[in-house]
Amino acid sequence: MTILETERLRLRQFRPTDLDPLFELYRDPAIRRYFPDGTRTREQTREELEWFSRGEPLSLWATELKEDDTFVGRCGLLPWTIDGRNEVEVAYMIGKPWQRRGLATEAARALVRHGFETLGLTRIIALVDPAHAESIGVARRAGLLHERDVFFDGVNSAVYAVARP
Repeated sequence: MTILETERLRLRQFRPTDLDPLFELYRDPAIRRYFPDGTRTREQTREELEWFSRGEPLSLWATELKEDDTFVGRCGLLPWTIDGRNEVEVAYMIGKPWQRRGLATEAARALVRHGFETLGLTRIIALVDPAHAESIGVARRAGLLHERDVFFDGVNSAVYAVARP
C-alpha cells in the first residue's frame, strides 16, 4: 500500500520481500555510523521489518524510485516521548548508491507535509546526531530548525523542529 508519493519517490508499506534490500542497508557500517546500536543482523532486520509492516499511521516505510521500483531506503514518521512530551520524528535513510541526489530531502519534505496535512500533527521533529552534517542539512532543507540538544535513548541528539504553519 502506497503511503505517499513525491516527484521521484514512492513510500509504501514494507513487504516480506523487502528483507534483503533492507538488510543490505542496515548492515552497512557507513549508513549505520550515527546509530547507537550500529549495524543490524539479518534477524534484527527481520524483526524490525515485521514491526514496520503492522500498518500503523506512524511508522517507517519502504522508499523506492517511482521510475523503476528500486528500493533506495526507508523513511517515515515515528512516535517518541522525549522529556515527557509526545513527539513525532521525521526519519530518513537512503542507501549510498542513491545519496547526494536530494532524495532524503524530497522524502523529508513530503513527510512533513503528510504529517501536517494528512495526519493533523501540530509539530514534527528530527533527532540528529550533532556530528551528522548531512542529516542536519536534510532537516534544515525540510524546514526544521535547531531547537535544543537532548540525551535520549542513550545518545546525545540535536532536536530540529517545525510547527504546523
